[in-house]
Amino acid sequence: MTVVGIGADGWAGLTEGARSVLLDAEVLIGGPRQLGLLPSECAGERITWPSPMRPAVPGLLAAHTGRRVAVLASGDPMFHGIGRALTEVLGMDAVHVLPHPSSVSYAAARLGWPLEDVDVVTLVGRPASRLAAALHHGRRLLVLSADATTPGTVATLLRERGFGPSRMRVLERLGAPEEHVGDETAADDWTQPPGDPLNVVAVECRRAPDAPRLGAVPGLPDTAYEHDGQLTKRHVRAATLGVLAPAPGELLWDIGGGSGSIAVEWLRIHPSCRAVTVERDPARAARITRNADRLGVPGLRVVTGTAPGALGGLPSPDAVFIGGGLTTPGLLDACWRALSPGGRLVANTVTLESEAVLAEAHRRHGGELVRFAVAHAVPVGTFTGWRQAMPVTQWAVQKTVDTSPGADR
Repeated sequence: MTVVGIGADGWAGLTEGARSVLLDAEVLIGGPRQLGLLPSECAGERITWPSPMRPAVPGLLAAHTGRRVAVLASGDPMFHGIGRALTEVLGMDAVHVLPHPSSVSYAAARLGWPLEDVDVVTLVGRPASRLAAALHHGRRLLVLSADATTPGTVATLLRERGFGPSRMRVLERLGAPEEHVGDETAADDWTQPPGDPLNVVAVECRRAPDAPRLGAVPGLPDTAYEHDGQLTKRHVRAATLGVLAPAPGELLWDIGGGSGSIAVEWLRIHPSCRAVTVERDPARAARITRNADRLGVPGLRVVTGTAPGALGGLPSPDAVFIGGGLTTPGLLDACWRALSPGGRLVANTVTLESEAVLAEAHRRHGGELVRFAVAHAVPVGTFTGWRQAMPVTQWAVQKTVDTSPGADR
């Protein structure tokens, strides 16, 4: 199978090698727009991808085994394209990819933006709220649009998140003779009729002077979260994420999610990070979902239930945070068993009863016990004094392989 990238300029923009593959193919698979760019000389059977596309891939390809198949993709098939699905199903050795410049490459060329200095966010098949995690003053973003309404949606989100002054350029039909670039700010009037569905949105992020500053490292202001008091406070949260040590692609279990702050900031570390939070209170679980959406990580999975029962069937974690329920029988042991060697477990508490549980866990498994004491300066009459927050005891441990008799593994 050969996957051929094609641009808005169609047949004219293809190399001779790509044209030869398409002319020789017995089966041509693609979207209606891509197939419509081919001349009649491409005589292969034309098949439009069904919707949803991903589940249909194995059956559709199996139906044409032994035939010369060419798949059409927009731009670079391996950049948010069909190339990923095909290589995952068939293996890389069975797929030959002929890339075309992606819309991102075209956009960077038109804008004069070095690609290594640009963050790319796709909203194709994904919620627009995920863009919020990429909003930082002075950063340049290229947003891959789902359709003609995406630019207006992006403008609305920017205004709501305090980035109304941001410059927005909508680049339509990049590479085609009718290519067009619009230039406005997010605060401008976006009620006009949508433009071309084939577009990329370039954003130069500008935060409004009165908008809160949300950094890229753990420890967002407590005011960034909707909560009912069940919130790991800013300074303890930053220290907790430090020992959880998130890395790209890793999965966190956040047990007793409260407001979801630990899981939310884990996900904000890198777009490929994953997290599941377990919260028994339905109102709090709904609040976690709202916090994740507002702070740009709508992929947070929220499980409403009580651990350890609610943990059954969850994918194995790389790290576990326990923020509540430590005295629940079997909870800590269940989390420990779920961790693979090298996994990290961190638990915080403010009660003596849970402290005893952590002391026993420390005796059995090692790790580190730490107590945090944070005080804030507050008015005392006409003077200033310190108000002490409740101290937090934290147990942090990394699971290693123990082959001794009776050891937890």
